[in-house]
Amino acid sequence: MKTTIFVLVFVCSAGVAFARQQTATAVKMECRDLATPGSALAPNETLVNGMACHVVGAGAKQNVQTASAPAKSATLVNPPPAYQANAQAQQTPVDSTPVLVDTHILSGATVFILPMDGFENYLAAALQKKSVPLVPVASEEQARYVLKGTSEEKKPGWAKMVMMKQVHSDNAASVQLIDRKSGAIVFAYSVDKKNTLHGQQTTAEACAKHLKEQIEKK
Repeated sequence: MKTTIFVLVFVCSAGVAFARQQTATAVKMECRDLATPGSALAPNETLVNGMACHVVGAGAKQNVQTASAPAKSATLVNPPPAYQANAQAQQTPVDSTPVLVDTHILSGATVFILPMDGFENYLAAALQKKSVPLVPVASEEQARYVLKGTSEEKKPGWAKMVMMKQVHSDNAASVQLIDRKSGAIVFAYSVDKKNTLHGQQTTAEACAKHLKEQIEKK
């Protein structure tokens, strides 16, 4: 069997960045004749000009190291969470235009008067007496408006009774009418009566009078 050793010179192109620069690497190979009966290519041999050749020397070690080097795995970039992607896709400009609320009181609408330590009874009677165009109901769920407030009564002291001849009390009240649909306060009124003859009845009728004027206002 004939064995021939020769040197092949391979010229490798370095790539796009170094396309015009070329480097030559000397590779030492050992070849044998395949004419011998029973001869076949070994796993490390390559057919060159009818001969079985394999790399020997430093080139062989380099090829073995290159072949045995593990392939680098691709780096995976974690995608953004789905909720972040959806949030970014659904972002819309915020409309800063103020929402207009209708503060007009509807004539003939229902109203529920909240408990006010008995003052609610005077208000209900005053709404009817002053012909306020609202319909009192017994349940807040049935009402379009809610009327709430406070009432205060101050009895005269002995000094006022003796020196100022004041025998009647001072009464004050404050009410608010709230639209249950929008939550807006559509009416507010406060009254302070001095030396009133009928006390809470007087302040309740004053509130009812001004509420009627507010409803009838164009």
